[in-house]
Amino acid sequence: GCLMSINSLIWRSLKKNLQSYYVYVCALVFSVALYFAFVTLQYDPALDAAKGSIKGAASLRAASILLVGIVLIFVVYANNLFMKRRSKEIGLYQLIGMTKDKVFGLLTKENMVLYFGSLGTGVLLGFSITRFVKLILFNLTQVEVPATLDFSFPAFLQTLGVFTVIFLLIILLNYRYIKKQSILSLFLILASTEGQGAKRLSKLEMLVGLLGITGITMGYLVSSQLFSGRFTAMHELFLAMVFILGSVIIGTYLFYKGSVSFILHLIRKKKNGYLHVNEVLSLSTIMFRMKSNALLLTIITTVSALAIGLLSLSYISYYSAEKTAQNHVAADFSLTTVEQAEKFKEALDSQSITYEETMIEVVQATVNVEQILTTKLEGLNVDPTKFQISVISEESVEGLEVGKGEVMFTGTSDLIQKFMALKDGGPIELQGIPLQYLGLRKEHVLSLYFTNGGLPVAIVDQALFEQLKHEQDPELQKKYRHHIGIVLHDQGQLENADRIFNQLRGEEDYSRLSMSQQQKGRMGLIMFIVGFLGLTFLLTSGCILYFKQMSESEEEKHSFTILRKLGFTQGDLVRGIQGKQLFNFGIPLSIGLLHGYFAVQSGWFLFGTELWIPMFVVKLLYAGLYSVFALLSVQHYRKVIREAL
Repeated sequence: GCLMSINSLIWRSLKKNLQSYYVYVCALVFSVALYFAFVTLQYDPALDAAKGSIKGAASLRAASILLVGIVLIFVVYANNLFMKRRSKEIGLYQLIGMTKDKVFGLLTKENMVLYFGSLGTGVLLGFSITRFVKLILFNLTQVEVPATLDFSFPAFLQTLGVFTVIFLLIILLNYRYIKKQSILSLFLILASTEGQGAKRLSKLEMLVGLLGITGITMGYLVSSQLFSGRFTAMHELFLAMVFILGSVIIGTYLFYKGSVSFILHLIRKKKNGYLHVNEVLSLSTIMFRMKSNALLLTIITTVSALAIGLLSLSYISYYSAEKTAQNHVAADFSLTTVEQAEKFKEALDSQSITYEETMIEVVQATVNVEQILTTKLEGLNVDPTKFQISVISEESVEGLEVGKGEVMFTGTSDLIQKFMALKDGGPIELQGIPLQYLGLRKEHVLSLYFTNGGLPVAIVDQALFEQLKHEQDPELQKKYRHHIGIVLHDQGQLENADRIFNQLRGEEDYSRLSMSQQQKGRMGLIMFIVGFLGLTFLLTSGCILYFKQMSESEEEKHSFTILRKLGFTQGDLVRGIQGKQLFNFGIPLSIGLLHGYFAVQSGWFLFGTELWIPMFVVKLLYAGLYSVFALLSVQHYRKVIREAL
């Protein structure tokens, strides 16, 4: 009979707890599913067979370790919260004469049913989404392989192994917890954790609050100066980055420790202490809770910002791939030798693909730009009096006239603009010949090989060009002297022409299409991994915030009962709760988004040409997913308020 009653105890307690566990179970199921799908990809032969260019499996392996880390922290944290919530129940079991070992056995069995049930469901869900996940990855990296659906046994074993180890760790922690507590302390745990109360704001808190806001602001200021030419030496740049990270993270921590209560205190002051029921419900508990969860909130905010930042940057690079390829390759195909071009043209003719050809002769010369620079180039290891650039004649550029004794630059990248900003005009010297500089055009006329790492190209009049060609410095000249650009008449034939080109290409020949696809392949993989990790983190951190709200709602049940008896309606209380959730989820989210924005705007131009669209897309997605958890917790509170009377 005793066994019977213990089994029915387990069953009853499972049923009772399942209502409060469902989000935990869902998050666990999703984490297992994501992990399983991720590891299945790692074992997929298509990933490495598809292209040698994306080192798929290795990057996925590294990411799956991070994934385990995120899930581990989440599971341990959630389990901790549950143990605290059930301390009274554990005390009761001991009061009716169960030994600590028996209680532990009971909890372990219950945990096992929940955990391995979730694990099984997770693997099934993971299996059903693998094909979809593969499709996303192959689509992003532009790999043309059919995404098949096959159950990967090694992936299953790895998932089982990892999650069993996590389970054993939880059991160990629970054992320690039960052994350590006495019956009396178990009954007092819930009471002691929440010594709330709106104390007066101490001077120290005000100071901490101000320090937090100052830290964040200083980090932001330095980050917006990062690439403005203020920090040019490598070590200065590195130190500036460390400073930004430090001041923003510490600032965020202090912000949660002090600033939030400081700001709320000011709101309170303004209202002279007359607070509406909604504000009583939201303000005093928020002040207390944000302080006690400062570390947790700092971690959630920082990792959110990191995820938003990395995702935005990789998406910027992905989104700008075509534009970047246009800047690097000045035609559909650019070649450097006449023989190579002849071969390619013959192949195009045989496929009856029509095209237009332009040929530009290029000479290398040194230029002294010291007088037209607006930034100082200290520490960059370059001499502004001796830049080596490519020079072309005005006759190579349609519709452009450059007078005698004048020179114009063409083809800029955002990067050069940042590190080496030029004035709109002024005197410069080309190969020792003084000339008047006319400004900088946006157009890219030559390909990567001739831009010497992204420097502009000089355009001079035909006579000067002939003179330079005649008196050139043989030391400076590149191996190839011609830029041959081929542009197809019908862009629909690009794929076909690209295939031919890649069979014939020489070492400095470029195809715009191939370049864009390579960048998409690289960035697509990074985006996929960062997105995946970000999603897992979002799920788990949203759940953690939700659990916090869940345990708070249980503790506030009695105050709801009192307020209802005093005649406040359910609607009054729910409005107060909505305000509170806006704070609890809104503050970490908005600070995460802000941090992410400043991180991205300080160096986005290193990654691509478009800033706003990619960044907005990422932020909207992130905010949308977070709101789901806020809505869930308002729903939970609704239920608690309904039951409060």
